[in-house]
Amino acid sequence: MIDLPLQRYAFFALIAAGLFGASTPLAKLLLGELPPIALAGLLYLGSGLGLIAVRLATHMWRGANRPAPEPPLAAGDYPWLAGAVIAGGVVAPILLLWGLSGASASGASLLLNLEGVITTLVAAVLFREAIGGRVWTAAALMLAGGLVLSWQPQAEFKFSLHALAIVGACLCWALDNNLTRKISANDPVVLAMIKGLTAGSFNLVLAFALGLQFPPTKALAGALAVGFLGYGVSLVLFILALRHLGAARTAAHFSTAPFIGAAIAILALGEPFTVTFGVALALMVAATWLVLTEQHLHEHTHEYMAHSHRHIHDEHHQHVHRGDEGPEPHGHWHEHPPMTHAHPHLPDLHHRHKH
Repeated sequence: MIDLPLQRYAFFALIAAGLFGASTPLAKLLLGELPPIALAGLLYLGSGLGLIAVRLATHMWRGANRPAPEPPLAAGDYPWLAGAVIAGGVVAPILLLWGLSGASASGASLLLNLEGVITTLVAAVLFREAIGGRVWTAAALMLAGGLVLSWQPQAEFKFSLHALAIVGACLCWALDNNLTRKISANDPVVLAMIKGLTAGSFNLVLAFALGLQFPPTKALAGALAVGFLGYGVSLVLFILALRHLGAARTAAHFSTAPFIGAAIAILALGEPFTVTFGVALALMVAATWLVLTEQHLHEHTHEYMAHSHRHIHDEHHQHVHRGDEGPEPHGHWHEHPPMTHAHPHLPDLHHRHKH
């Protein structure tokens, strides 16, 4: 059975995957009018510009004197954010584009399925995230499903530096996911906005340097709109999931995006339902069920911690207030005294202990 109070943020990751997956067939329609690098830049830029509008509208609705529900970025957060933006928004697109220049499209599609598994490996090895057998099995099933979905009998695949560059792009996105997890306590709209504007500007500058002409108005508007929903809103939900689930579990759920994109292509674009898609879908459902039904309960110790994030007063938040913090949920600096107890949990902000 699914423990909904524990797993509710998994649905944020699944909705994020749905939005991103839906953007794929829509972006495919735009490729007839825009080259890939320009489209990537406009999608990212659409996410950043759309989230600026959301930020301004939210600020006006709340009123200037009401405290923001999410705390601002602290000085120590900027190195993690810079690393995430450089890895995922700058280096990864360059590696991917160079890799695509010397690899077949079918071979690249197969390699891009590695991102979820590499995210899990980076989370376990570099960031010491607790990952159980169910999550590893789910990651393997998602990888198998993605390979089945993107496999083409005529695919030409061989090892080369171009293929290695595509794997490098997956590694950079995996680092991006794990670095973003380190700062996921911050306002996800601000984080996604910064990442979108930076990656979008970089990709568009690169596109214009390569000779891009100004795109048609209709294609420009379409790319910005798709980017806002499929990249901007999706990334906000992804960051919220990172905050509560950790990088490995969020990546496992987000790996459903290709299947959702394929399903939309079948339903909306008239592409055929194949046995291959049916097998991939079964593997995806099995993997998602494994992660959603995970139970993790043991006695654990919370060491002293002081940080700022949006919260309510639950068993982990029993601190004193000054009186100006505003209604719950609210975000402000607070301390956690040492505590030992046992309850079901996932590697959220307060459960990143050793196992």
